[in-house]
Amino acid sequence: MDFETPHDLGWKRCFEQQLSISEMQDCLVARVGSHLGSQVLVLSVNAEMTLPISLIESCGEVTVGDWLLLNATTHRGVRRLERDSLIARKAAGEQAKSQPIAANIDTLFIVSSCNHDFNLSRLERYLALASEAQVTPIVVLTKSDLAEDAELPRQQATQLKSGLIVELVDARDSQQTSVLSDWCRINQTVAIVGSSGVGKSTLAMSLGAETLKTQGIREDDSKGRHTTTARSIHRLNSGGLLIDTPGMRELQLADCEEGVSEVFDEIIELAQFCRFRNCNHNGDPGCVVQEAIERGDLSARRLKNYLKLQSEQARNSQSLRERRQQSRKLGKFYKSVQASKQRYQNYDE
Repeated sequence: MDFETPHDLGWKRCFEQQLSISEMQDCLVARVGSHLGSQVLVLSVNAEMTLPISLIESCGEVTVGDWLLLNATTHRGVRRLERDSLIARKAAGEQAKSQPIAANIDTLFIVSSCNHDFNLSRLERYLALASEAQVTPIVVLTKSDLAEDAELPRQQATQLKSGLIVELVDARDSQQTSVLSDWCRINQTVAIVGSSGVGKSTLAMSLGAETLKTQGIREDDSKGRHTTTARSIHRLNSGGLLIDTPGMRELQLADCEEGVSEVFDEIIELAQFCRFRNCNHNGDPGCVVQEAIERGDLSARRLKNYLKLQSEQARNSQSLRERRQQSRKLGKFYKSVQASKQRYQNYDE
């Protein structure tokens, strides 16, 4: 990929404002294009290079989309620029760890097919991630030819969040996917998320990304398997950048309280009028939320998922906070041990 200007890579004023005059003169600005295990592909104007992780360890944890300052001569990492946005989830498994998905993106394409994969509760999870990161979510529904009534899932998805844009497309048809081009223009970065087999890679290629390898789709449940485990940046026909992500079997939320509240804002508003401030909306007297369900103004499914996501993100956030506290304490202990050794060495001398 050839990038003639920083804007081709998604460079914005908020990043430029973080640079000192000396850094502008002595450093190379590069964007993480792909994470390849022990190596990282970085992109800069008219150049791309693969660097070992050890060379940029001073930049801390990096993910696709990050902006790095590198020594112009040695390409050793100097620091990572503050992110404009970050999509992250709790890492899969029992370990309390946050896993970045993509950094410095403007728009999140949330892809779901109109067949077995369509799931309103899963869409709400992705919408919470986008709201927390303050990026624009666009729901893209694919495989309309496999649904008896493709308009029904489109209408259902539209109702999940006020002002939410939902596009119904055939991911194989570049003319249909052109409705997404406004979010894919130069100096814009979009990321695609969704389950395996929903057509993310097909959509990416229709938008201009180079060929992506995928495995077949199982006919019994419409599930697919993505052969790529690495996230990567691709240049699009309309000038923007796209971050392709593998299908995620598990998407648990952490540090996403504001995102959950924004997606379920109508429940938050109703809850203010419940009789008890600590109402759990599950049988407490004077519960306005339950009254809304009984009237048909709110779906029981939506309340159930709200309570589930609220509990999940609170539990995971607590685990992450405890892990960070333990890490800080361990770091202080190591520093004290090192200081003690230094004092003894000075004493012996």
